[in-house]
Amino acid sequence: MSVYRGRLAPSPTGLLHLGHARTFWKAYERARDAGGILVLRDEDLDTQRARAEYAAAMLEDLRWLGIEWQEGPDVGGGFGPYRQSERYALYRAAWERLRAGGWIYPCTCSRRELATAASAPHEDQEENARNEIGAEDDEPMYPGRCRPARAAVAEAHEPAGVNWRFRIPEDRLVDGRVTDGEVVHFDDSGMGARTYVAGRDFGDFVVWRRDDVPAYQLACVVDDAAMQITEVVRGADLLKSTARQLLLYRALGFTPPLWLHCPLLRDAQGQRLAKRTDALSLRAMRERGLTPAEVRAMWLSDKVGGAALHK
Repeated sequence: MSVYRGRLAPSPTGLLHLGHARTFWKAYERARDAGGILVLRDEDLDTQRARAEYAAAMLEDLRWLGIEWQEGPDVGGGFGPYRQSERYALYRAAWERLRAGGWIYPCTCSRRELATAASAPHEDQEENARNEIGAEDDEPMYPGRCRPARAAVAEAHEPAGVNWRFRIPEDRLVDGRVTDGEVVHFDDSGMGARTYVAGRDFGDFVVWRRDDVPAYQLACVVDDAAMQITEVVRGADLLKSTARQLLLYRALGFTPPLWLHCPLLRDAQGQRLAKRTDALSLRAMRERGLTPAEVRAMWLSDKVGGAALHK
């Protein structure tokens, strides 16, 4: 498309903090400067933690900050609905397509089995996790316990009751672990050229959960493709997710967007900000009397209120 289409994708599982604000402001600037469209999508699939009051707060706080969007749950648009909880049919269709193509398989492994397998990670995985920007998003490397034979197609039935994993492309398996996997490369406007190796940097990942809810990777790809997003702006903790999602884009026959991953804000101990960091939430700063301009100025300094900009 010739028209730039960006997006904000907050989750209503807590109050938005300064780190969210910085990334969302960047997304807003990119759309504004391109004369394009900014979409707000309410990613409310976490049924255990999503709350209506958080959904209302995130809209209010982002508007207070000065961010404007042209499509979203509060303003409508031609690509709705804009709440993920209302888009199940799209996700289910994608699941069917992946299953029929032999890309996914059911996994009955318990959390205990996966925790045991993950308790002794491979040495190069440990080194990777220490040094790699974006390692925070990682799910444990799957040991391949339920992985079927190559090109096997799972029987058609309801997706609920088991986890469904995406079978990453591989050359061979050694002791249940994929080795010499496909190299996934992409150019990121924020972090430069990135390269990940399937089977070394990530394994077969969950796309559908046993509670009959699509996992983040699948829902994100389906929504960004359906909403015709041309550039995804998000935090650097999701760099490795981009490699996984590029495999999903290809399997589903979708054209991927461009990418821009932003550095994270961290606290004085070097930990990334979380929604439990109430003192740095937009709502708390509003209540303390800060203006939007003052909040925007905070993320321009290296250290603000105990938070450090980590690059």
